[in-house]
Amino acid sequence: MSEQMSRKLPCRRVSRRSVLQSSAALLSVPFVAKATAAFGQEKLAGTGEVVVYSYGGSYTENLRKYVSDPFTKATGIRVVDATADNAEPQIKAMREAGRVDWDVAIVNPFFPAYLELQQAGAFMPIDYSLWDDEALKGVPEPARLKDAVVAFQNAGLMVYAERAFPKGAPKNWADFWNIKDFPGPRGLSANSFVADLAFALMADGFTHKGLWRLTDDKVDRALKKLDEIRPHITKWWTAGGEPVQLLISGEYALTSVYDGRALAAIQRGAPIRMVWEGATLADNYWIIVQGGPNSANAQKFIAFVNRAETAAAFTRQTNFPSPNLNQLKYLPADLVQLISISPDNAAKTVRYDVPWFLEKRPDGKTNAEHVQERWLAWRAQ
Repeated sequence: MSEQMSRKLPCRRVSRRSVLQSSAALLSVPFVAKATAAFGQEKLAGTGEVVVYSYGGSYTENLRKYVSDPFTKATGIRVVDATADNAEPQIKAMREAGRVDWDVAIVNPFFPAYLELQQAGAFMPIDYSLWDDEALKGVPEPARLKDAVVAFQNAGLMVYAERAFPKGAPKNWADFWNIKDFPGPRGLSANSFVADLAFALMADGFTHKGLWRLTDDKVDRALKKLDEIRPHITKWWTAGGEPVQLLISGEYALTSVYDGRALAAIQRGAPIRMVWEGATLADNYWIIVQGGPNSANAQKFIAFVNRAETAAAFTRQTNFPSPNLNQLKYLPADLVQLISISPDNAAKTVRYDVPWFLEKRPDGKTNAEHVQERWLAWRAQ
């Protein structure tokens, strides 16, 4: 499970600072702004403002510097920042009050609140006619929904310390479970239950296609496999920054990690390596709030943020890639090989079956809630 997803479903709250990890080399505003003016004046030019929700702190500062200010320069439309802990409860409250103050927001499709809002028609259809050709061709069709578009994706994956395996490194989750050939203390998340179950199933021979859905028989098999590795988990980490720190300190030889955390550490020179085979992927969406005060400008902002150069700025600054594959030509090669949208890495990943996890069972619980209960019962043993 990604760091965004595990903020909500498990019993803890993970800070959104996970998406604030900066890369070693930052983009300059001219890099983002150049070549945007012509397209902006032609299709996206306007007046007035657009209210954009983001996470606050460094995230909003970077969004403004590398996306919002270049958008204003190219189009003439001013961006007003709005911040809150989670977007979904705020949007619901605004709708109930009959006054929608936001135009654009980032939401998490794994949250039940997202599904409720989506089914209630809270999000406007995206106007893809405003997008330039490089964006339409670069953003894969599954990332371009009727009423949302992927803002960025993040991953949970295996990372190991180089010093621990001088004669050959682990390559997949089966190797993670292979204590004989790859000895050393392990780490897994105490809260990312979906990811841990998925890792166990892949270690037990499941292919990517056969992984989802996590029916009871699969959960049984995953928990049995986790019984094998449990004695070797020296610490079940609970905060996103923990596993990297424990790898560097020598308390872990290998562990599950969120990709942004690992990438930032590698860029700082940490002697650790990422293993993309069997990494789990999660998406976060840009949406336009139905009934917002500046819907036309919101459509233009969404078109702008998905341009290849803008997407590259977003990816390079946050280490969480937006989906436009055409951005790869604007990114340095050493970064491309470390991110999830790199074709070589993407082919090894598995994306969550979010609709299944949000389906209701006969007892009224979602599949995610049911699986979490089983996980917590196992952890309590």
